[in-house]
Amino acid sequence: MDLHALGFDDWFGAHASAILQPGHNLARVMTVDRGAFLVRNEYGESTAELAGKFRFAAESSTHLPCVGDWVCLEHTSANLAVIHAVLPRRTFLRRKCPGKTVDFQMIAVNLDVAFIVQSCHYDFNIRRLDRYLVVANEGQIEPIVILSKTDLITLEELDGMIEKIRDTGITTQLLPISNTTGTGLEKFRDLLVPGKTYCLLGSSGVGKTTLINRLIGRDVLDTKAVSGTGEGVHTTARRQLLILDNGAMLVDTPGMRELGLLGTSDGVDDSFSDIHDLSLTCRFSNCTHTQEPGCAVMAAIDGGNLSEERYESYLKLRKETEYHDLSYVEKRKKDKALGRFIKSVKKHGKY
Repeated sequence: MDLHALGFDDWFGAHASAILQPGHNLARVMTVDRGAFLVRNEYGESTAELAGKFRFAAESSTHLPCVGDWVCLEHTSANLAVIHAVLPRRTFLRRKCPGKTVDFQMIAVNLDVAFIVQSCHYDFNIRRLDRYLVVANEGQIEPIVILSKTDLITLEELDGMIEKIRDTGITTQLLPISNTTGTGLEKFRDLLVPGKTYCLLGSSGVGKTTLINRLIGRDVLDTKAVSGTGEGVHTTARRQLLILDNGAMLVDTPGMRELGLLGTSDGVDDSFSDIHDLSLTCRFSNCTHTQEPGCAVMAAIDGGNLSEERYESYLKLRKETEYHDLSYVEKRKKDKALGRFIKSVKKHGKY
């Protein structure tokens, strides 16, 4: 398969020329599953492993290959290759590691569009939608909102959900669909451009895997039966890049119970651009938009030009990312100090 059909363009080509070594080839990472990699290029698919030097030189797991990455590899046999380097990423989708660990977890990279899927039934949540939009905007990925399972509600209820989304200030393109009735699927297919890379992002059971199966026309991915609450149960356990019949590429991701924010200050400003623009006219440059006199954000709320719900979502997400960012900086300082100590011990032969 031609590299350009896999999403390769001049931007990646410029970076590859400075990294690619003689005897090495470029390939795209299609699947990551428990440290194993499936890559694809014009010569076909190969199973790949990391070169020891590359693995040990990686500062963190975020520098290791991720679904969507372009890598430099050396073929050691017909179906086995060794990855020596990763090309710079144009866009990225990442989150804070689940739980108490303050570090990044890569989800997928080099995406053109992120379809944020929310069910119209039990999953609909404006604040969760804000969170996904922040993550997409931080990674410079265009977001499009998909409202799934529209067959489970009335048209009046659907109109009310759309109105609620718009009233909060979210202007992102929005598409209602139903995997059951097929409503909206043709419009969804029309959004998929050959050579472009997309991903489906959302909670477990919102219908992402079923949607992919409908697009492909067969059950390539497994789904479980609908649960007692009416929601599907997501079974995707690995991230993989699928090539559709029209040449577009789609990443299926496991449903995420947690979508913690880390390093997303710019994403918050982009997602809440209306509040960010207002903040530029506040009396104080360091205004927290909570109690300061001359706060343009508070004035907009009092004047009815900014919804209280959107304001509260903005404050919550901004505080979360600021808190985790400070914790991450402290963690990096400790990691570097430990690294220097270990090097010093080894250098002087004291264990």
